[in-house]
Amino acid sequence: MLKWIGILALPLALCAQATAPQAAAPQTAAPQAAASGPNHYVGSAVCKTCHPDVTLNFYKNPHYKSVASGKEAPEKTGCEGCHGAGGNHVAARGGKMTIPHAFSQMTPKQVLDDCLQCHSKDISKANIQRSIHTESDVVCSNCHSIHKPATPKFLLTKVQRELCYDCHQSVRAQFDMPVKHRVNEGAVQCSDCHNPHGTFASTWSTGLNSRMVDQSPGGEEACVKCHQEKRGPFVYEHAAIRVGGCETCHSPHGSMYSKLLRRPVVYTLCLECHNGAGSGVSAAGVLGQSSAHNMLDPRFQNCTLCHSRIHGSNSDANLLR
Repeated sequence: MLKWIGILALPLALCAQATAPQAAAPQTAAPQAAASGPNHYVGSAVCKTCHPDVTLNFYKNPHYKSVASGKEAPEKTGCEGCHGAGGNHVAARGGKMTIPHAFSQMTPKQVLDDCLQCHSKDISKANIQRSIHTESDVVCSNCHSIHKPATPKFLLTKVQRELCYDCHQSVRAQFDMPVKHRVNEGAVQCSDCHNPHGTFASTWSTGLNSRMVDQSPGGEEACVKCHQEKRGPFVYEHAAIRVGGCETCHSPHGSMYSKLLRRPVVYTLCLECHNGAGSGVSAAGVLGQSSAHNMLDPRFQNCTLCHSRIHGSNSDANLLR
């Protein structure tokens, strides 16, 4: 009898083992079913459960105002305002593939489009889609870090000059020249002269857009933000400034010569333009053949000694003092 009981017990045990996983199957399959269903917004408070390191200081972030206002729609509020609805992500218990907008997995165009959902109304970013940065696939997340910024202002991944130097190595060298704008010392920043999001300047006429040199609505160059005494408008303008701008004579980042000039001696710089017949100053004058200006005479080798108003004058057509 005991022998038959043992033979019957063995199939019953095997049946129990075979049916046990089937009973537990619905519990493990539930998150997958939820993750594949319609997504929905869960709110930033739910994100805090798994991401306390991110939410700890998020109240200091400019993006927190979407949470604090309480007036924004769910798709523009907090974490889900950038990353998309988090219902599937929560149901699946994490994973980048369940985040609609996981920035590390997105293409440059997707990143740009995501940020422009809110920032498209900012006039300083109006030209970002045609900027040289965007054309080179340098987008928001390459320069900005929302959760771990190195600078509170602008949320940059690094100090601004070091961030720009990552790509613009030749400019770094220019700021080490004897005469330079004091960017490395922190007195001036790249964004004081450049708009990294693009400018309104025409690439074809001035080339300023390719270098993203910032301009005022009136078309003034960035230089006059600081050098206001050169602003004008003047009754008599120096044509070189009107046509080519300040960079006709100056190297804006750094130079080996005084006042950031492109040449070591003033008169050689002036002769690049003033070298035609009838101008009173000519290339022949260097040999002492000009009746008006003998360039061998040291008195005439410093043009600005007499023509001191070289940036423009309200009293003299020849820009004399």
